[in-house]
Amino acid sequence: MNTIEKDQKYIAHAYHRYPVCFVSGKGSILTDEDGKEYIDLGSGIGVDIFGIAHEPWMAAVEKQLHTLNHVSNLYYTKPDAELAELLCEKTGMKKVFFSNSGAEANECAIKGARKYSIDKYGKDRNVIVTLINGFHGRTVTTLAATGQDVFHQNFFPLTEGFLYTPANDLPAFIDLCEKNPNVCAVMMESIQGEGGVHPLDKDFFEGVNKYAKEHDILLIVDEVQTGNGRTGKLYGYMNFDVQPDIVSTAKGLGGGLPIGATMFGEKTQDVFTYGTHGSTFGGNPIACAGAVSILKEIDDTLLSSVKEKGDYIKKEMEGAKGVKSVAGMGLMLGIEPVTPVGPIVEKLLAKGVVVLTAKEKIRLLPALNIPMEQLKKAVAIMKDVLAEE
Repeated sequence: MNTIEKDQKYIAHAYHRYPVCFVSGKGSILTDEDGKEYIDLGSGIGVDIFGIAHEPWMAAVEKQLHTLNHVSNLYYTKPDAELAELLCEKTGMKKVFFSNSGAEANECAIKGARKYSIDKYGKDRNVIVTLINGFHGRTVTTLAATGQDVFHQNFFPLTEGFLYTPANDLPAFIDLCEKNPNVCAVMMESIQGEGGVHPLDKDFFEGVNKYAKEHDILLIVDEVQTGNGRTGKLYGYMNFDVQPDIVSTAKGLGGGLPIGATMFGEKTQDVFTYGTHGSTFGGNPIACAGAVSILKEIDDTLLSSVKEKGDYIKKEMEGAKGVKSVAGMGLMLGIEPVTPVGPIVEKLLAKGVVVLTAKEKIRLLPALNIPMEQLKKAVAIMKDVLAEE
């Protein structure tokens, strides 16, 4: 029985997998069990932020693996304290809670926002506004926070207390809040990833922030996918003139190990008190040691190169044959083809290029340090495949 047969027999059929089994890799090159190599423009959905087997990350993880793999959160450990310090210093946030995933980081953000408001205003002020086409996770509560009907199936009853408003429509957001005085927070991504790689407009993002600040409505920014250098800034919200009250992140922060982080600002830093939240694995020393090495590598030089590579892809793809549109920032881009995206992804895989999808688009989330020659080769292959359609 080969790997694919074992997977299909023993693993729950929650994923539509492509017929490839990857066994190794280095940087932005993946290798399957037949020895075929692929240029990776997906980085594990934005997780392998410096590619496969990145030496500094491996060294940090291995050192911690041989030092202290886990103790509970009843005790202090050095890696989680160092990681929290780095996150706060780089963002201006004040406190961090560590968990294991983006969904958990968003659950923590939701709990924190509601507790802040309920502590201050009473139990009825608990509604959170999110954006249509947003995506915040797959737990019952983060599904409810996700403003897409396609995810609101099969798992009823979903958690109550969420309202949805169109992205980039400030009057609609304000009108919704005026009609619902129990709104306590607004939660949004700077670029809607799973919703189709739709960036938020500057006027909308900053307008929401202004209205929220004037009405003590907390601004939660979901940086699970847009964070950790992906957009050409350390966090996506830094492309705008805002300072969130709560920020969630995950994916690229761990570099390949599971970690989530929820950062709290001035207003919300003391919202969690003893016993009000917890996580067995949150702040795991190995995951945190790896994340420390990741954050230390994200500097201005790297961020500048992320913008340059993103601009290169846009320049090559905009107006190319078979391309309708290109959207996104930095190395988080969505390419809308003229023809259906599914067959295009399969053709690219056959030609040795790994990409993702988001709705009707090809979604690109390459490693931030992908070598330019590999990126150029992959883009050329994409252009050829799209031109064939």
